[in-house]
Amino acid sequence: MATRVLGAPLKRREDPALLTGGAKFTADLDIPNAAHVAILHSPLAHARIKAIDTSLAVRLPGVIRIFTGADLKDKMLPLVCIFKPAGVESHFPPHPYGIPGAQTALATDRVRYVGEWVAAVVAETRQEADDAVAAIHVDYEPLPVVTTAEDALREGAPQLHESVPGNLCAHISFGDRAATDEAIQKAEVVVKQKLTIPRQLHQANETRATIAKYDPTTQEYTLWTNTQIPHGNRFMISSLVLRIPYNKLRVIVPNIGGSYGSKGYLYQDAPLMLVLAKELGRPVKWVDTRENLSRTTVHARGQVQYATLAGSRDGKISALSVTNYVDLGAYPATNGPGTPSILTGRSITGAYAITNPYYEVYLAFANSVMLGPARGAGRMEAMLLVERMVDIFAHEIGMDPAEVRRKNMVPPDQFPYQNRLGWTYDSGNYEAALNKALEMAGYGQIAKKKSDARKRGKLLGIGIGSYVTIGGVGPSSRMGQEGLIGSTWSTAVVRVHQTGDVTVITGCQPHGQGQITTFSQIAAEELGVPIEKIEILHSDTVGVPYAQGSYGSRSFSVEGAAIYEACQLVKRKALKMGAHLLKADEKDVVYSGGKVETKSDSQRSKTLEEIASALWFAWDMPQGMEPGLEITSYFDPSDFNFPFGTHVAIVEIDEETGGTEVVRYVGVDDVGVVGNPKIVEGQMHGSIAFGIGPALMEQVVYDGHGRLLTQNLDTYPVPRASDMPNFELDRTVTPSPINGMGAKGAGDVAQPAVAPAIVNAICDALSEFGVRHIDVPATPEKIWRAMQHN
Repeated sequence: MATRVLGAPLKRREDPALLTGGAKFTADLDIPNAAHVAILHSPLAHARIKAIDTSLAVRLPGVIRIFTGADLKDKMLPLVCIFKPAGVESHFPPHPYGIPGAQTALATDRVRYVGEWVAAVVAETRQEADDAVAAIHVDYEPLPVVTTAEDALREGAPQLHESVPGNLCAHISFGDRAATDEAIQKAEVVVKQKLTIPRQLHQANETRATIAKYDPTTQEYTLWTNTQIPHGNRFMISSLVLRIPYNKLRVIVPNIGGSYGSKGYLYQDAPLMLVLAKELGRPVKWVDTRENLSRTTVHARGQVQYATLAGSRDGKISALSVTNYVDLGAYPATNGPGTPSILTGRSITGAYAITNPYYEVYLAFANSVMLGPARGAGRMEAMLLVERMVDIFAHEIGMDPAEVRRKNMVPPDQFPYQNRLGWTYDSGNYEAALNKALEMAGYGQIAKKKSDARKRGKLLGIGIGSYVTIGGVGPSSRMGQEGLIGSTWSTAVVRVHQTGDVTVITGCQPHGQGQITTFSQIAAEELGVPIEKIEILHSDTVGVPYAQGSYGSRSFSVEGAAIYEACQLVKRKALKMGAHLLKADEKDVVYSGGKVETKSDSQRSKTLEEIASALWFAWDMPQGMEPGLEITSYFDPSDFNFPFGTHVAIVEIDEETGGTEVVRYVGVDDVGVVGNPKIVEGQMHGSIAFGIGPALMEQVVYDGHGRLLTQNLDTYPVPRASDMPNFELDRTVTPSPINGMGAKGAGDVAQPAVAPAIVNAICDALSEFGVRHIDVPATPEKIWRAMQHN
């Protein structure tokens, strides 16, 4: 192989099937004799269930059976939450195994949010199941409703769970409060700001979907579902919910039409469909709708932050204190508490060396959909906070926001750097990325651009969003210390066949990240094998060793690192076998270009195919060597990795309407050593698009009765192609010392920079009106009102 494969901008191997319609998603699967399931959702946010009348519905054509919560009491336990904040007192709904409990698959005596599942109808067709759902009558006794964390924690608020006094799940803090308070008191300049970050929906192309089958002869269950964590679902369902043998459950994940993190959970549909399939003696199929997705698939973001930043008039920041209130929903999501506690709390210092940071968060239960991670989870909320506070501070002292950033960024000679909240940044040159982004954006010429825009009746502003975000989720021991009831190591199998073809089995679960391509590139580069001879197997708990799945910007830098390490072990064995075949001393041979050759004569060599074939026949091997060329490798990183960068947004605002257009968007990111530039660029495009939504338009809205007012695409806007500027992107490269490839996470790391850059630009444009801050989403109405009221 004359040229490098790893690092080349190869086209994605998975795209032909996706582009031609050949890829199969869960809803596309046609399992013989499958019945269809539809769900009755609660229309009330909080109520007692007095009675459920299914007498009319059960007599409708095609209806096979109707299940309620009472039918499931002896068949399944409540769902679980696998994140229990460490080191603090916490309260959750109960679970018989003593771990944090969550909701039951179907409500029993009480509903606690609009959308909660109340009954499941099984019918011959989907339409017949939907018709029967409409014929079920439920007698509810309405109860008082609370929909925000602050209201839920007030004395006298409606109580959601007897096991959670005062609705408080946990109060968590990081940093030295006394030292931070003292630094604030002594500071020359103190700025304060409340930031409200509303909830965001995961509007992936594909809704959730599940198919279940039970074989009474073998007592084996098969589950087809679009989850990011197939092995995690297998373990939680078998061991913690259904209490069935682990080896009797197989989980298969077809293609997934996007996720943004929304499918990295155990939802009620997976275990429920398995129970229904067993009860009915036939497969069952459930596919969610867009409207119901909004009411039962986890929401993201949703934080109310009270921030205080202190410093000196020369621009040096000395302290940052944050109190955060977060509504987890009516029940905890599978890993819900981790985002606002760990991912936000330990990240609020961003790219800056702040001597005295402090963070506390109150996690509460309220009458809303469960809260969990989305792309940029927790880190978007942290970066929006610190970047807005830096700009507010810069305005207060009359200093250029870029200069304030330069004065406070962690210097490149200080790595590894401990941010005093629990993170140790692995490597970086933050100012280099900042300077490059500012140069690309023409930061020094912005005054003229503002003047030119004013002549056209527009208000022009420029905003900076610098970021550092945790990636490469692991190591397992650290995650356990944070409160995760689980592990985060990675695994890979690399098998070289006697033909020279290579099979790579990965624990990753691809759903748009291009892992088939990048993982093939790792194996091709390390083994010197043409990429066409490499296959990647994944997403089936039969044949794939226990694995963690895909989330937290970990696929390439953690799961890919396991493949990299397995390839090193393959080469080590190939060297030993090759030396034997060449009748040479092992120290006199090297592995290069897919073959083992002698150092003195490269023509005296054995190809990987010849070595694998010899190991397959096993006729002549070194003493003690086992046949075959197959390696299983595990990789548990020593720490997280920390991608970083700076984004710059230039916006124009219509003074008459408040409408905002992002006219330029520049981003400089550093994700360490890149495996495929084309794929990384695509990931950055997706991250930026997912950031523009909450910055300018996306927000979940509940009314005072807990009814969701933004439950479909008529009421919940998402960015369109016409809302996207051209992305002007570049990179710096700072290798990570955490893995052998020098890679950092890339999947969602750019998203946290977007809202800060855009909101800072909007506030800059509105500065002549005296507007100091505007909350996301910065809608035209909100901007127009801000101009009128200042």
